[in-house]
Amino acid sequence: MAATSPALRPPAPARAARFADLPLLGVAVVWGASYLAAKGITTTQTVVAVLVLRFALVLPVLVLVGWRKLRALSAAQWRGAGLLGLVLSGIFLLETYGIVHTSATNAGLIISLTMIFTPLAEAVVTRTAPPRAFLAAAGVSVLGVVLLTQGGGFTEPSAGDLLMLLAALARTVHVLFMSRLKSVEGADALSLTTVQLGSAVAVFAVLAAAPGTGPTPWSVAAGFGAGEWAGLLFLSVFCTLLAFAVQMWAVRRTSPSRVSLLLGTEPLWAAAVGIAIGGERLSALGLLGGVLVLAGTAWGRRASVARPVVAAG
Repeated sequence: MAATSPALRPPAPARAARFADLPLLGVAVVWGASYLAAKGITTTQTVVAVLVLRFALVLPVLVLVGWRKLRALSAAQWRGAGLLGLVLSGIFLLETYGIVHTSATNAGLIISLTMIFTPLAEAVVTRTAPPRAFLAAAGVSVLGVVLLTQGGGFTEPSAGDLLMLLAALARTVHVLFMSRLKSVEGADALSLTTVQLGSAVAVFAVLAAAPGTGPTPWSVAAGFGAGEWAGLLFLSVFCTLLAFAVQMWAVRRTSPSRVSLLLGTEPLWAAAVGIAIGGERLSALGLLGGVLVLAGTAWGRRASVARPVVAAG
């Protein structure tokens, strides 16, 4: 085999960017698979308990790894991150209840509307008109969601579909807060994430202790079999801990737009996993809707200069 001439090799930054592509694509795949995994281990009665278990498993690891930088956070940064954590808790509650009441395919495709909602919300906040191409892309995405949620005919969207739509709006609020909260500017990313997850776990724990919110996390964990534990560990370790580590590693080796593009394939993987593994089916109308959602969000990313959206997974 002939050796590659040094003159023909791509520059080191280009090689580093391509080297980061595969792990980032892996994050998009596991995030896409997270919808089916969450659906497989969660019921309406166990949503809060599962959320406590999912994040309580990884929080001690994050605290131990980032303890020194956590101690360096100012009081204002702690308060700002705690506020972001409250919004994050709302996102996970809406997403998890939504997943229980809709298909993994619908959930992944609808949540991708965050890519459209965020630039629109930024345009409202900054009082700047988005490009016409972006508005057209938003229209295509919305039409796609309408078709996707209709199944075999035009009916009311399911409760799960509406909850996922609210979750996409909540993700938008979270991104805007992240970009506009002065108190968290310059804060270490790992420390910021750890405090946010800690705040969210505190909310879940309070809800779990309240009457009428379902069984306790401990009783749910005791009732899990091997399959449920595998699903929980997948959500905790792969979709949260390792996904965040890969993002931090990759963002130093590639461009934000490349990160956004690769992570933006998450809804495609959600649909693929839901159909291939979960046995879900889309009608012709739903399939057309799914294609329009993917096309609209991809077009919208290209037509806007919005910052990349880093999801929780």
